[in-house]
Amino acid sequence: MKSLTLALLLVCGLSADSCTVVRAAGPAQFTLPDTDDGLPGTGTIRRYEWFKNLWQQRRANWAVKVAQDQGAVVFLGDSIIQGWGDDLGGDFPGMKSANRGISGDTTRGVLIRMDDDVLALKPAGVVLLIGTNDLEEGDEPEIVAANMKLILAKLREHRADLSVILCKVFPSSESKKRPAPRIKQINSLYESLAKGDPHTLVLETWLPFANEHGDARPEEFPDLLHPNRAGYAKWAGALRPLLETLELLPVAEADFQPEPGFVSLFNGRDLTGWGYRVTPESDKQAAANWRKNDPNAPPWPFRDQPVHFDGATASDDGRYRVRNGRLVVAIPPEGRKIQQLYTRREFAGDFVLKLEFRATPNADSGVFLRGPQLQCRDYLLAGPYKQLQKYRPLDWNEMEVSVSGGTARCTVNGEVIEAEFKVPPAPGPIGLEGDRGQMEYRRIRVKMSDN
Repeated sequence: MKSLTLALLLVCGLSADSCTVVRAAGPAQFTLPDTDDGLPGTGTIRRYEWFKNLWQQRRANWAVKVAQDQGAVVFLGDSIIQGWGDDLGGDFPGMKSANRGISGDTTRGVLIRMDDDVLALKPAGVVLLIGTNDLEEGDEPEIVAANMKLILAKLREHRADLSVILCKVFPSSESKKRPAPRIKQINSLYESLAKGDPHTLVLETWLPFANEHGDARPEEFPDLLHPNRAGYAKWAGALRPLLETLELLPVAEADFQPEPGFVSLFNGRDLTGWGYRVTPESDKQAAANWRKNDPNAPPWPFRDQPVHFDGATASDDGRYRVRNGRLVVAIPPEGRKIQQLYTRREFAGDFVLKLEFRATPNADSGVFLRGPQLQCRDYLLAGPYKQLQKYRPLDWNEMEVSVSGGTARCTVNGEVIEAEFKVPPAPGPIGLEGDRGQMEYRRIRVKMSDN
């Protein structure tokens, strides 16, 4: 884009055919430095005339709103954030938010404006999406990740327990100088940066939007770079469960009473009736095989004694938490980590189990039925039931398991996923597994055949 005269700027921040005229304004303190001398980070800081004017104008406008934006959840990034609008499309009602996106920005640009645009607000949380413009400028993924490391360090220095949701860079296209392999490399490096930090959650925002070639879908990214309303709605749906679990987004949970004959296994307030069991030898062998296939896999949490969580709102390792009437399997700091929570009660004979679950993109979990594991995941991305017609991504789904004799008929939203799932006759517990991503369960109830 070319600069305009008379301090007017033509900004095409959202798409090539959707441009806005913006008047450059703002105090000198928000002028983009002419050189990189003394600036943190490495790589590109854009200095096109249109970008310098936009940078100054938006930051000057934000400076007068610092007091009113105190304690907001800050959305930080480039044109994809900016294009969501000041109110983020109304997608997060009841949550105080501040849009700090600047069209055309890079990771280094974000880094040098952290103090005034983010930390001055004393944010309740931060949602980060940045890195795609670095690729257009030819920066290597390692440079992008190095700047992100500095951004995260600055947030941690500000507040060690600040909740940060790091969104993976969206797919785009090689025609936009953003080829899929380089985006995937950045996202892999982002995942590595977050490992070990329980307060930085990486959200899978590449897989839900990528087509079979790894590029953006035109029906959600018309220019193969910026989401349309459908794209923003999907992104909001992916963010909402994390924001609710972090208690940044308020939840209005309706009362629920089990159907006649059903008994609740989860009271919605704490983990009473649930715990960790002694690790069986079969699991130890499975863990050995798992680690053999992936030497970098995190350790399996073996336990020699049972642990009960009666009255607790979280397991001792924080993996299982009670939030807003839900039993949440939280994203592990390791990225992936197998853990299994079981009922203390054991179930013999025939029964019907009902529960509702919601998965973040590509989340992987499972439901144990007296031993065998029934996969409970974000099916359309993680499988194995990728052809389901009634599964609702990013929304609540009902699973029903009817055990009769040695088999179970299992459905999701009334659609059969397993017609004859093998279940052992011996009494056993019901369990919930966590592997990767965030899973939520609610309204877990059972009806025994003799009820």
